[in-house]
Amino acid sequence: MSSVQVAVVTGSNKGIGFAIVRALCKRFPGDVYLTARDPSRGQEAVAKLQEEGLRVLFHQLDIDDLQSIRALRDFLKEKYGGLDVLVNNAGIAFKVHDTTPFAVQAEVTLKTNFFGTRNVCTELLPLVKPYGRVVNVSSMVSSSALGGCSRELQEKFRSDTITEDELVELMTKFVEDTKKSVHEKEGWPNTAYGVSKIGVTVLSRIQARMLNEKRKGDHILLNACCPGWVRTDMAGPKATKSPDEGAETPVYLALLPSDADGPHGQFLSNKTVRTW
Repeated sequence: MSSVQVAVVTGSNKGIGFAIVRALCKRFPGDVYLTARDPSRGQEAVAKLQEEGLRVLFHQLDIDDLQSIRALRDFLKEKYGGLDVLVNNAGIAFKVHDTTPFAVQAEVTLKTNFFGTRNVCTELLPLVKPYGRVVNVSSMVSSSALGGCSRELQEKFRSDTITEDELVELMTKFVEDTKKSVHEKEGWPNTAYGVSKIGVTVLSRIQARMLNEKRKGDHILLNACCPGWVRTDMAGPKATKSPDEGAETPVYLALLPSDADGPHGQFLSNKTVRTW
């Protein structure tokens, strides 16, 4: 088993994920894994970084596929005895003008962005070694979507005692409410992406609390962040930040020094803690 440190970035064959991998290759003192659903796209991305003179490794990962997540888990356990840095970046978004029915958009978006991310955490968080760093890439849209929720929902999502099971129940209810076309009546905003990212931010707060309860002495720091409005296939060409600029806050959180005791359980943008 290797004593080398290891970092994994999900959904990293392009966009912000690719830029995060590039930065970690330059600054992280260990092995960095670029992951992608499609191995050929993943290998193409690896080749690009190798052309830049960077050393990077590849592992297949589709966060919608539990078997794929568990294959990565077993690989990391066997080869490294765990994991030092996990960046949950994989995510999807429908375009603003997409004509797919909203209920379908809700189910598909939540499946990947919330439930897929949660499955990765369920399988990989137990592998995170002492002084490990976990970064869940959320979005500022989670804040605006939170503002668009009913007061009752806002209270639940801001609660310091909400459990993971309760959060899962709420995310499931959103999808069900969209199918019945009652989501607005039930206090939800009209954004599936926004709700999925509320889920990611709140999940991060819950996970940080659990780490405090169960692994206090391990000095693991876990946060959610917004990379900003970044020029990617997802956000389009008008966005204000380059992918490398979008990677700055996730990379900052992934590389927090070992003597840092925070941030932890926070939501950050531009390397700054934001009020949730």
